[in-house]
Amino acid sequence: MPIDTTDVSFEHDVLDASVERPVVVDLWAPWCGPCRTLGPIIEKVVEATEGAVELVKVNIDENPRIAAAFAVQSIPAVFALKNRTVVDAFIGALGEPAVREFVDRLTSAPSEADTLTEAGDEESLRRALELEPDHPGAVVALADLLTDRNENEEALALLARIPETAESRHVAAKARLAASGAAPDLSDDGLDERLDALLETVRTDDEARQQFLDILEAMDPEDPRRATYRRALSSKLF
Repeated sequence: MPIDTTDVSFEHDVLDASVERPVVVDLWAPWCGPCRTLGPIIEKVVEATEGAVELVKVNIDENPRIAAAFAVQSIPAVFALKNRTVVDAFIGALGEPAVREFVDRLTSAPSEADTLTEAGDEESLRRALELEPDHPGAVVALADLLTDRNENEEALALLARIPETAESRHVAAKARLAASGAAPDLSDDGLDERLDALLETVRTDDEARQQFLDILEAMDPEDPRRATYRRALSSKLF
């Protein structure tokens, strides 16, 4: 049976548990129709692993901190974790064959690309991508290294290979901000002033809107200002 976790029990139910075996986290809400379609499918597929994979469900309406930590923008959103790290993800209500393939990847032996990605250095990551060009972990890790070196265009091209996850959105936001020369000091006391100024033009200025979103994405997921400014953006746009 799946576990229903909360903001309080998440670390024990998901992060600690993922050290022992893969954990699939299904983020849903009662009002979400596709969530009701996906739920029984993912429960059936995980149950078929006979305990090799754990399923944990999160009602995002009741547990906003977890939703913020994963930077969830739409649901259903499903994340797979091993050793306290997200290793795979998908968004939307996939059919049973696709869900089964997603879960099967968690119980298979690590590929050579997986092992190279674990090494984490640039040479190993590039070799991993020669073997598996869309390996999510290698793509995000290499893009992050490139962004730190200000090689932002290559980083963004890499990230375009894979579906969006919280990790890929974070790195892409950093890369776009750096490429535009607009990367803020996220610890700067003037960050609120910067966001307030951008907020005044987001309705009519696409570049300002993207910069506003990228700054929020690059901020600490636990920063309460992210939710505050997302609501402010919605008010401006709608």
